[in-house]
Amino acid sequence: MPQFALHSSNSLPSQILSSEKKYTTFKKNLLFSSTMEKQQEKSPAYADAVEFKPSLSPLQNSIAIENPLASQTPTSTENSTENTTEKTTESTKLLYTSLIRLEEENKVLGSNLIRIEEENVMLREMFNNTNNELTALKKPALLVGDVVSVEDDKAIIKLPNGNKFYSYVLKEVRAIKPGDSVLLDQKALNVVGTTANNSVFDVEKYVIIEKPSESWKEVGGLKKEIQEVKEVIELPLKKPKLFEKVGISPPKGVLLYGPPGTGKTLLAKAVAHSTNATFIQVVGSELVQKFIGEGAKLVKEMFELARSKSPSIVFIDEIDALAAMRVDLGTSGEREVNRTFMQLLSELDGFKPLDNVKIIGATNRIDILDPAIIRPGRLDRLIEVGMPDEEGREEVFKVHTRKMSLKNVNLTQVVNLTEGFSGAEMKAICTEAGFFAIRDDREYVTQADFSQAVEKLKMLEEDEDVGRFFG
Repeated sequence: MPQFALHSSNSLPSQILSSEKKYTTFKKNLLFSSTMEKQQEKSPAYADAVEFKPSLSPLQNSIAIENPLASQTPTSTENSTENTTEKTTESTKLLYTSLIRLEEENKVLGSNLIRIEEENVMLREMFNNTNNELTALKKPALLVGDVVSVEDDKAIIKLPNGNKFYSYVLKEVRAIKPGDSVLLDQKALNVVGTTANNSVFDVEKYVIIEKPSESWKEVGGLKKEIQEVKEVIELPLKKPKLFEKVGISPPKGVLLYGPPGTGKTLLAKAVAHSTNATFIQVVGSELVQKFIGEGAKLVKEMFELARSKSPSIVFIDEIDALAAMRVDLGTSGEREVNRTFMQLLSELDGFKPLDNVKIIGATNRIDILDPAIIRPGRLDRLIEVGMPDEEGREEVFKVHTRKMSLKNVNLTQVVNLTEGFSGAEMKAICTEAGFFAIRDDREYVTQADFSQAVEKLKMLEEDEDVGRFFG
């Protein structure tokens, strides 16, 4: 807020009025004095007194001496006229000076008045905005519900907590239909407005939609697995007519299983990058919700989102959290997991076709998966992503050391030291070797750095094994 001097409400306007009165008075005096001066200049007496000065005879001089009053009459008239002229000139100058000073004061006061008026307008606008915000904050919030059915001027509304209400609908929002999202008054629970359909926004909180940047060049040691994934996922998206000519339907999905850190997620991102498809990643545990039916709704909305953004790939990581083998348990949580799982099965092999939507599942525990998810027609191809062999480890090291500054490093020796390591562990070895170089204040990595990194990682694994043994 701009800072300005504080004045009383009537001080500045009264100053302006008094200045204007003074200005008007001085202007009238100036005009009057100038008019009088002009009239005196035009009068004959003034001309005789100023221009004509007759000489006196000796007799007149003697008379003037004898009669001083008679001799002083013309001179006193002339002096009085000159004094009057000088006084008029001086008063004119004073009036003119006062007029200039008043004009300057008038300009200053006028500029101050304009500035104060602008500040008044700005402050009034700020007051109105603040008042509107306060008024809006005092209004009660509205509830968001879904329309179940509509009957004339009434509708059955379902709230997110599962409760249903038979509510009145305002005339302005009569054009609603089942499935729309509406706004409800908190007290009366009547429909007072509509809002955008939020069927997609619920699932977008749990889904990552992105264009992966990983390519097949960044996947090392998985030639066989890459070939199988390309046949199941990439080829149907790039050449669908080829399957029509052969007369077979392309597979719907693939299940990647194997130990942790072997590159299952990397394979899914690489195939999404190669097909330029929308990549939708969700963790299986996020689809299990608290309220009944919410998890199944998320699964349904996830596949609707995938169809709207096709071609797309849905990657469900840790699918065993959702698709574990069903058992007869009486808990409500287990029943909700089963409902969500059955919705997933119906989406994979239901009435609605998947079109250009491919499913990739990943798990570390294929032994606990329900047989219904891995049967043909749902996840058609089961691909095991195991530990890389010697050739695969060398390819993985080449991928991770491609941007590293190496000096006298023999990758073959490093590969021999990492037998039984996964791809994630080999990446950790490269990172640790870089840290050893940074500790020595070097800008390159040597063979000794890799050896120390391997020894450090092996010691960590041994400690974990001992902890599991005694734990």
